[in-house]
Amino acid sequence: MTRPKIGIIVGSTREGRFADHPLNWYLDIVKDRDDADFEVVDLRDYPMPFFEEKMSPAWVPPENDVARRWGEKLESLDGFVFTVAEYNHSITGVLKNALDYAYKEFNRKPATFLAYGGTGGARAVEQLRLILAELQVASLKYNVHIGMTELLGILREGKTMADFPYLIDGAKAMTDDLVWWTNALKTARAA
Repeated sequence: MTRPKIGIIVGSTREGRFADHPLNWYLDIVKDRDDADFEVVDLRDYPMPFFEEKMSPAWVPPENDVARRWGEKLESLDGFVFTVAEYNHSITGVLKNALDYAYKEFNRKPATFLAYGGTGGARAVEQLRLILAELQVASLKYNVHIGMTELLGILREGKTMADFPYLIDGAKAMTDDLVWWTNALKTARAA
């Protein structure tokens, strides 16, 4: 069996986003793994209009060219890590919009979360789990939550993610679990 491909979906597109801090930190953690290939899937590279398709992508492929390219990228992946920014106790609008443009490309694949915000992004992750359940995504237990202490340390005090080494153990456990589930579900989908 070929190594699974895991997409790290960057769920924020705004200028000056915090997402790049945990993204680059996580890429450094997974760069030497030999049991999966990790790829950044940045929503900045998929500028889709607000969803106004004639039908759900569960039934008909989107007409929008960028949305079709987004779907092709998702189809090529076996699992997902979502960087999740918490906006008003939920996910970003751009992430919700992107999720609305796909369906079967997500089915029966696992996902985990690298979240940040006032409560470590936990409220946004819970909202995202509800959406992913409808897309038939298996959302996993282990996640990394970056709270206000870390956020303010980075944004106001010039710290980096390396100044919070206790997050590394969680990231490794999260990734081990994700790779296991990715392989299991990839095998099951092939059968």
